[in-house]
Amino acid sequence: LRVGRWRGNALLVHPATRALTTMPDTLHHILHVEDDPAIRRIVALALGRVGGFEVRSAESGAEALHMLSQALPQLLLLDVMMPDMDGPMLLSQLRARDDTATLPVMFMTAKGSDDERAHLRQLGAVAVLEKPFDPMTLAAVVRQHWAAQT
Repeated sequence: LRVGRWRGNALLVHPATRALTTMPDTLHHILHVEDDPAIRRIVALALGRVGGFEVRSAESGAEALHMLSQALPQLLLLDVMMPDMDGPMLLSQLRARDDTATLPVMFMTAKGSDDERAHLRQLGAVAVLEKPFDPMTLAAVVRQHWAAQT
């Protein structure tokens, strides 16, 4: 939920935690969490080479938590269905931490039902992207959703 601007950035209130955060207008750094290696490679190419983003990839929620303890991206792009820790479980853990409580999250899912989309947005996702996706337009879709939040 956008509530204003501060130092050129959007000022946001997180819907679940009510925490205030700023969101830069320009997106550069993305952490993508996906258990399927082929999809990780395609997303890295689509967002990195085609879209010009700096993309880091994690193959599991546990790896993502480790990576987030080293550096925070501007955006998390999470797969919904993963073994051990699925995307919603990872998001729940992130919301409980001070350093990641307001980190913007977009989900990617093969289950594109309206109910699931609504549930993921209720959890705090800024967007829910469908799989399969077009690698040539993925970066533009991510930018569009990012811009809608800033």
